[in-house]
Amino acid sequence: MPTETLLERINAYENRADPYPLYAELREHGVAQQNDGSYLVGTYHEIAALLHDPRISSDVRHRSTPDAVRPDALPPSFIALDDPEHDRLRRLAMRPFGPPHSPGRVDALHEDIAEIAGELTDGLRDRDRIDLVDDFAYPLPVTVICRLLGVPREDMPELRGWTNTIIASLDHSPGDDPQEKQRAGMAARMAMGAYLGDLADRRRAHPADDMISALVHDDGPEGRLDKPELMTTLTLLTIAGHETTVNLITNGMLTLLRHPEALERLRREPELMPSAVEELLRYEPPVQMLPQRTPLTDIEVGGVTIPQGAPLFLMLASGNRDPLRFEDPDHFDPARRDNRHFGFGSGVHSCFGAPLARVETQVALTELLRRLDGPRLDEDPPPYRHSPILRGPRHLPIATDVRAGADA
Repeated sequence: MPTETLLERINAYENRADPYPLYAELREHGVAQQNDGSYLVGTYHEIAALLHDPRISSDVRHRSTPDAVRPDALPPSFIALDDPEHDRLRRLAMRPFGPPHSPGRVDALHEDIAEIAGELTDGLRDRDRIDLVDDFAYPLPVTVICRLLGVPREDMPELRGWTNTIIASLDHSPGDDPQEKQRAGMAARMAMGAYLGDLADRRRAHPADDMISALVHDDGPEGRLDKPELMTTLTLLTIAGHETTVNLITNGMLTLLRHPEALERLRREPELMPSAVEELLRYEPPVQMLPQRTPLTDIEVGGVTIPQGAPLFLMLASGNRDPLRFEDPDHFDPARRDNRHFGFGSGVHSCFGAPLARVETQVALTELLRRLDGPRLDEDPPPYRHSPILRGPRHLPIATDVRAGADA
């Protein structure tokens, strides 16, 4: 089939369960121009170079397409900005999260994460059918990020509704009204930002031991985030703090159930779990592509000239399976070495929440393997979420023989 339709085929829902043959087709060409004027890059070394190239912008305002700029009452989040704006906002957001100002924040959460995972698996006892997404993979990271930020637990369902609408607005599927989805996404973003802004106001008057309190009371050398910046940043942290981890845990368990020899090896050798999670980030990454990159000048990639302003898609999941970079890339190896994947991106926009996501997934999968007896897939492939960008099962039905006790 023509390479000009690759993005259309990758976006098509019927290919959601297995987009990897399409990525292999893309890698044969390296760079592929699409019917809509966008360009796809699918090879590892070219993606790595572009992620570190200052001529490549993350700011959607640089795109030449007429619908590129989305009017919104809130400013863009720092992931949609370039330096120096990006650097300033990212450093302010990181101050209460990690080194050098808060070096123990993630380590201190380990016990809480284990406790939450234990409570969730306790709830799975004596059940012969579970939905891993609704029963475990969603509530674990969303409970962790809400506790970390200081969001009341009873407000989690409302946050989930806003998040789903925002994520859906990123998709451009045949038959959809993109403007209507965009309007719905902006409305949800505004509602979520307003809620978090109000919560920040309450923490300003009555601080607690959480990240929102730390952000509103931080008097670092660059000052504080203003109200609109705070609303945008907290919205980003809330969504990014759980959305991709849900996919990582779910894709991880799906992969292990499809590879029972790897599952049993991890039960025998739990010390391999950290490297297994890195392999999952390569093999089934929760973020499949970066769709908002724009050349600030004409650039040459793989012998193809990409013009200034053209939409540029960096297909991370394709790069993660590039045989020129990884040996036997379609093989899942929980003990793989030299695993410099794109699971958390790379360059100045690499995910600063990666340490938390790693801990959550390691704890989650270890607990599930320890507590579930004879787990097996009830449906394969499972029903997938609509998004080709944040790809993962919408539900993961699993059957088990017995729900083991706490000491199993």
